Amino acid sequence: MKKRFHSQKTVALILAAALLVTPACTLSLFDLPDIELPSQPTEVVVPTPTPLPQAQVTFRVLIPAPLAPNETLAISLLDEVTGLALNPVNFPMQARDLLTYTVTLPLATGAVVKYRYVRMSGGAVQEYTAFQTPIRYRLYYVTGPAETADIVAGWADRPFAGQIGGVQGQALNPDNGAPLPNILVSAGGIQSFTDSAGRFNLQGLPVGVHTVVGYAMDGMYTTFQQGASVADGLNTPVDVRMRPAPLANVTFTVRVPNNTVDGAPIRIAGNLFQLGNSFADLRGGLSSVADRMPVMLKTGEHTYSLTLQLPVGADLRYKYTLGDGFWNAEHKENGEYQVRQVIVPAAGISLEDRVESWQTGPSAPILFEVTVPPNTPAGDIIYIQFNPYGWTEPLPMWPLGNNQWVFKLFSPLNILGSFGYRYCRNGQCGSADDVATMGASPPGRQVATALFEEDIQDTVTGWAWLTISGPTTLVSTPVTARAGTFWTGVEMQSYFQPNWSSYTALALQNIQGIGSNWVVFTPSWTYQRAQPLVFNPVPAADPLWIETTAMVSQARALNLNTAVFPQAHFPSSAAEWWNTAPRDLAWWNLWFDHYRAFAVNYADLAAQTNAQALILGGDWLGPALPNGTLANGSGSGVPSDAEARWQAVLAEVRAHFRGQVLWALPYTAPNLSTPAFLSNTDGIYLLIAGNLSESQNPTKEELAAAAASLMDNGVAPLQSLVTKPVYLAFGYASISGAGANCLPIGNDCPQWPALDQPHPDRPGAGLNLQLQADIYEALMSAVNSRPWVYGVISRGYYPPAILQDKSASIHGKPTADVLWYWYQRFLGIVK
Repeated sequence: MKKRFHSQKTVALILAAALLVTPACTLSLFDLPDIELPSQPTEVVVPTPTPLPQAQVTFRVLIPAPLAPNETLAISLLDEVTGLALNPVNFPMQARDLLTYTVTLPLATGAVVKYRYVRMSGGAVQEYTAFQTPIRYRLYYVTGPAETADIVAGWADRPFAGQIGGVQGQALNPDNGAPLPNILVSAGGIQSFTDSAGRFNLQGLPVGVHTVVGYAMDGMYTTFQQGASVADGLNTPVDVRMRPAPLANVTFTVRVPNNTVDGAPIRIAGNLFQLGNSFADLRGGLSSVADRMPVMLKTGEHTYSLTLQLPVGADLRYKYTLGDGFWNAEHKENGEYQVRQVIVPAAGISLEDRVESWQTGPSAPILFEVTVPPNTPAGDIIYIQFNPYGWTEPLPMWPLGNNQWVFKLFSPLNILGSFGYRYCRNGQCGSADDVATMGASPPGRQVATALFEEDIQDTVTGWAWLTISGPTTLVSTPVTARAGTFWTGVEMQSYFQPNWSSYTALALQNIQGIGSNWVVFTPSWTYQRAQPLVFNPVPAADPLWIETTAMVSQARALNLNTAVFPQAHFPSSAAEWWNTAPRDLAWWNLWFDHYRAFAVNYADLAAQTNAQALILGGDWLGPALPNGTLANGSGSGVPSDAEARWQAVLAEVRAHFRGQVLWALPYTAPNLSTPAFLSNTDGIYLLIAGNLSESQNPTKEELAAAAASLMDNGVAPLQSLVTKPVYLAFGYASISGAGANCLPIGNDCPQWPALDQPHPDRPGAGLNLQLQADIYEALMSAVNSRPWVYGVISRGYYPPAILQDKSASIHGKPTADVLWYWYQRFLGIVK
């Protein structure tokens, strides 16, 4: 690393047409160390362009136990644009009695306030739910002078003890009765997202009255608010009614400081989904994703402008930035964070703003320049990631050409001394890293702030998991072309990060380029609790409705056939979750209700996006099938009428989706469980891994014989049994021993998804790209001579970056070349 001081160099930037997105590994907002922040503003927010009408709102809260003599209570108004943990404004509350506290605040009429309560006891102690999880924020919609009542369940250091109930309901458009998916519904700080039928489920609310708020993350529907009384062990029904909001033009014009780097992208960071808000807890306490923020157009010297169509009535919080909502964002001249607010009027509005400063404090900006290796894949964007108190979200750098990238860091340098940084590709820090700083928690390169400008010059000598370049040598083999209904394609990895959406288009072009005619998407929900059962999307871990529909629509625009294969995520492993679940009759009734809602949700999504297939099932569902068993072989206690319940699920799914409905069945030789309800599906999506060789490095001849045996002794009898098409979905990692039933890593017999990014590397597994290619070549050869196979899919595709790692993803690996050869010939594209 080289440093040059007092640099006068002018940076000439050649910007890419569209910069991409940032990753979303999570660091709890509530585990951040204390850091010195700029002094807090005395007002809640500085409105733009003129003061907004305000209303006096009294917040009254009931706490679970009296405060200690040295403690106080405060309401913390949160700034989701900067980061929930980074710019709170705390207002002391006054006691009415030992358990009741109040405060009255002037708030903008039409505002949607995001807040939580903190107990001041030396430091700020965060409020927690009855399930001892941190409250992200509460919502309150300001319609005029009012008093609202809240109940604190517990604190981080004082768990809840009391009675709880829930709120359930449906979000609807009152004008036509249509259900509203993708609506955030909140009560008591607990959040849920509506499914395709508009249903939501909020569990763990202390007994008492709570304010239920329905909030459209993109502002496209009016905000709903209503009180609900919760009783012990019961679910209070609430209908959330929200009308569509018309759109109006909002023109942003901003004058930026003279030291703004000419050509650097000026973005608008905001609290709406379309302005970069992920509504998730991202790394470092941030919520915004830089590459999902709109980029402004330069209209004059130091002047930028952009017109967006935004929903009328939306409470818009925003700021201008050269990075994201935290890094390189605008500040007031006194160093305070700048957050602007406007309630979008029906006639639209033209906002004329001025960035007072990009900098905070006396520290001078730092220019980072990096030269990357020539083998950096074309189209990759280089990111820089900073570590002031923990790794935060990576930021896209600015391209100079000739493998050179720059980023000028202006702020907030006043909270930093010495800090770490690193480079990565496509925002996938922790996966697609510089070899010098690879992994989830490296110390990184080091730099310190100074009173004079610094020019840091670095060279990346190589990228992690990127060593091979050039095409793979293939052996010519005659291939028999199949009918037009034959499947060739890939299945996406089920792990998700919000930044992936910006790389989907390029990934889909690569998938299409190897001859795929199908792509299988794997959206998910998460089982957050088993008792009471909580099963819904978790932002950043699971793609939201709007994110999944966008990805499927992109594939359809490329004329790719699409299948939706919904997955479930678990707090630990699926086997452990099932083992600890109550599994009594009442619980099973709830489980089937939740699964039905899950299946219908994705049936509706598949129908809305014109997907051709919906795939249900999977290897995690074994305990819920007729005569289901747990991982240890014992009975799961599934109800005796499970067969009828699954038949009902399939019937309801078909009422919502007219495309193919397949069932994903794990291949477990020699006995395959084939429930009777499979007769009501259109085919089997057979999940195949292992079953080829226990050898670390089998020969091609051994693999060919094993693949032929698998087809003739496993797949063929299954197809004869179910008398339906069978599509083969293969998952084989790029390691030695990939063909074994139990991968040779550790003692827990992990399966191939354990090697997916961004899971930590398993050093005991030896990277073996060639074995993966040999396995696929053997499988394709076996399929070639068996015309009764209806299609082949490669599982575990990692979309945001080429990685020649140990995972099952074929993106950028020799196996992709193998499939390119076979897929095009199976489809008759190449003779």
